[in-house]
Amino acid sequence: MKRPEWDEYFMQITQLVATRSTCLRRQVGALLVKEKNIMATGYNGAPSGITHCDVTGCLRDQLNVPSGERHELCRGLHAEQNAIIQAARHGANIAGSILYCTDSPCIICSKMLINAGIVEVIFGRGYPDKLSLEMLTEAGIKFHQYTGDSDQ
Repeated sequence: MKRPEWDEYFMQITQLVATRSTCLRRQVGALLVKEKNIMATGYNGAPSGITHCDVTGCLRDQLNVPSGERHELCRGLHAEQNAIIQAARHGANIAGSILYCTDSPCIICSKMLINAGIVEVIFGRGYPDKLSLEMLTEAGIKFHQYTGDSDQ
C-alpha cells in the first residue's frame, strides 16, 4: 500500500474509534501510528469511572462556551489526550508516531503532541484554533487536512 492508501485506512479507523465518544457536542477519534502499527487509540469523553455528559448534560452548552475556547470547562478529555494516556498506561513508546485524528488538535493537545514526540498530524475536520497549528509548525511537526484525495 502507498502512503495515501494507508492514510485513508487509518482515517477510516479514526471514524470508527470516534463512535465510542460520549461527548454530546462532537465525536472525535484518534490513532497514534508508528511504522504502520497502531500504538494507541483515543476518543473524547469523561474520564473512566466519571458520570458521562449524556447523564449530567453538557457543561459547555450550559455555560454557552463556544467551540475552541475555555477547554478547561468540560468534563471530558480530548481524543488525542486519551490516546497519549492509553500509550502511557501500556508502556508504548509513541515518539516518532503519526497522529491520525478526525479533527485538528486544540492548543492543549498540540502542546502534548509536541512533548510526546509526535512527528506528523493528519486530521479530518478543521477546528477553530489557529495557535495550535502555529505551534505545530514552530515545533517542526508536519500536518495536513486529509480530504481523501489521492494526490496528497
